[in-house]
Amino acid sequence: MRVSVPGVGPPSGAIRFTYEGRSLEGRSGDTVASSLLHAGPLACRIATDGSERGLFCGMGACGECAVVIDGTSGFLACMTPIEEGMAVEKQPPLSEVPNTTSGGIQNRDLSPSVLVVGGGPAGLSAAATIAEAGLDVVLIDERSTLGGQFYKQPAPGRELSDDHLDAQYRSGRALIARAEAAGVEILSGVTIWGAFSPMLLMATGKGSSWTLRPDRLVLATGARERAVPLPGWTLPGVIMTGAGQTLLRSTQVTPGRRVLVSGNGPLNLQVAAELAHAGVEVAALVERADLRWWRGLMPGVGMALAAPQLVRRGLAYRAALARRRVPFLVKSSVVEIHGEGRVESAAVASVDELGRRVPGTEREFAVDAVCLGYGFVPANEIPRALGCRHHVDERTQTLVTTRSESGRTSNENVWVVGDAGGVRGAYVAQALGEIAGHEIASEITSSHRIQPSRRNATRLLRRHQRFQESLAALYSAEPLTVQLAEPDTTICRCESVRLRDLEKSFSDGAISVGAVKRTTRAGMGNCQSRYCGSSILALAAEISGVESNEFSGFAPQSPVRPVEIGRIASCAHQGTEILENETRQESET
Repeated sequence: MRVSVPGVGPPSGAIRFTYEGRSLEGRSGDTVASSLLHAGPLACRIATDGSERGLFCGMGACGECAVVIDGTSGFLACMTPIEEGMAVEKQPPLSEVPNTTSGGIQNRDLSPSVLVVGGGPAGLSAAATIAEAGLDVVLIDERSTLGGQFYKQPAPGRELSDDHLDAQYRSGRALIARAEAAGVEILSGVTIWGAFSPMLLMATGKGSSWTLRPDRLVLATGARERAVPLPGWTLPGVIMTGAGQTLLRSTQVTPGRRVLVSGNGPLNLQVAAELAHAGVEVAALVERADLRWWRGLMPGVGMALAAPQLVRRGLAYRAALARRRVPFLVKSSVVEIHGEGRVESAAVASVDELGRRVPGTEREFAVDAVCLGYGFVPANEIPRALGCRHHVDERTQTLVTTRSESGRTSNENVWVVGDAGGVRGAYVAQALGEIAGHEIASEITSSHRIQPSRRNATRLLRRHQRFQESLAALYSAEPLTVQLAEPDTTICRCESVRLRDLEKSFSDGAISVGAVKRTTRAGMGNCQSRYCGSSILALAAEISGVESNEFSGFAPQSPVRPVEIGRIASCAHQGTEILENETRQESET
């Protein structure tokens, strides 16, 4: 449903379009996904098993919201603005091959001193700092508006009142304005699909194919939410918590009228409170961790000493839910989601220390949407493709980039800043971006002097790192992989591969994720294992008895995002020449 958000004016201008021949109405600034959810939730694609799928990640990473628009397949509803007269249809499992010609695509070549990939807190602060030193900086972001997942901004065309916007909106607007004032060249709606070397990347967007040859590369691609497969999680109306927040804060649309929020981490608390404040009936907030007050005393003290304003904000969220009598269940999780073609109810149960359902504790909630948020994993496809060294974080069991405090990787010309290298939150990310920016500016120009802002960023980094350590202790819980899945539960959403299919592959002799991929097609879909990889990796480690390491998962490869073959072909010749020249120069050296 459509709601109001303080400080954000209502959208103007009705936009008429059709869905499966049915006339619907969107609003200026809507995406196709938000328009469909306002009317539905309505399905976007039909999977290979015949089931219907809808919006899921909300950030263009999963491919579940692929639709056919005006006869052309492959559009992501969450990334595509709604336009007057669009004819939207469900994408079939085997859609027609889209037009692969390169006609009308403009090839563009950029060679900036610094290329920054990602327009969130880390990328914006790094780009602004470098540009303020007088250097040419290009910032690429695949979204149409800057701010990233944390500083989500309202869609264009909304009237804004700074006096009524919340602090998160205002801080994001200030950071975006700083980057623009510094002269950063911003390319929004542009996606990196190929990373062949730090000095050769390929991108697509806005009717152009881009060849990018920077002297230095800053990767601030952020993180994506951890997927936890469970029965019914592929139904339309089940979305990631971050997707729910994007809908609310960017387009003022909610995932449903009666919503259940479940998972692990503070984002669920914030989103549940924001949905309730917007008029949504929040059926329950279900938290995997044990948040009983006596367990939170020590972490709470550490958080209050490091960042008291954030603790006050968290307490305000709790108070808002308590005033609305929203049930807050701890040591629990959604364990099943039910419905015919869309979400109709969700079962919640207590879970033990290992994340397994406790029999006899189930409760059923009638809902029309479920937000799932079980923490985050770094979006590290590009640094992995570039050969930057990584290691497994023992606490989160995720692969993180090995880097210095400034974000410098094992490749001296590549920096990974923010959650792309290890999830520590937006404030740590922004401070890291500032520090990396100063280091890069100092190396390129001898006239750059360490500014007070770097010293301030270092202090903020230390403070927010302490806060994050206490926050992680508060929300500590065994990471979930397949503990809640049943044999028929879909694990790989793209290729409709079930848990029983994976277990059979392992029992037939597969001992690695690569072998399972070849026998089941798991990980071969549009998301390229982003949402099934951790579950399959956990199964492989359990069966083989070999702990995961840097090379255990699916190998990163181009294209890191789905792209039309015509766009690849349009820049293949140029890219081949560049690679040959680089190889020749290396051999001569």
